[in-house]
Amino acid sequence: MALRVYKYGERVLREKAKPVAAVTDDLRQLADEMIETMRASKGVGLAAEQIGRTESVCVIDIPEGCEEEEDEIFNAPIRMPLKMFNPEIIAHDGSVRDKEGCLSFPGVGGSVTRAAEVTCRYLDENNLPCTITARGFLSRAVQHEIDHLNGILYIDRMTAAERLSFAPKLKKLSKANGGAR
Repeated sequence: MALRVYKYGERVLREKAKPVAAVTDDLRQLADEMIETMRASKGVGLAAEQIGRTESVCVIDIPEGCEEEEDEIFNAPIRMPLKMFNPEIIAHDGSVRDKEGCLSFPGVGGSVTRAAEVTCRYLDENNLPCTITARGFLSRAVQHEIDHLNGILYIDRMTAAERLSFAPKLKKLSKANGGAR
């Protein structure tokens, strides 16, 4: 069942996620519903805040062919879809600026500078601790979703000039969704 995706202006997007004590059947089901919602919305990632929840869970599914060949080879051992509980970035390297979008910001897409490579620690759906290192588009998606779990929106990472260029759209979107920024 596809869930409602919360939009910019709704307060829950600014809330910090609460760590989960353990991955339960209910949380596994939530992650599966999040994947279904993400795919139905034609997204590549979704965090709990984007569906009105505050558990520390996010999902990512990078379709084949979306990565540069070198990054795709590097990221190949990471199985998709990726379900992460209590994820945290423990190391990062390099810097790259590229375009991003977000299901919570329909019609708004801009460039954001992020780490070129990240190492992330999380629990998988079987409560096993995992560590991955990702590059390219997957690295960007991991950082984007973990930002959501920390109440940080990708527009917060845009330059002031770029944010200003989207000001009318952001104001309209915020007003339509309760006015929280």
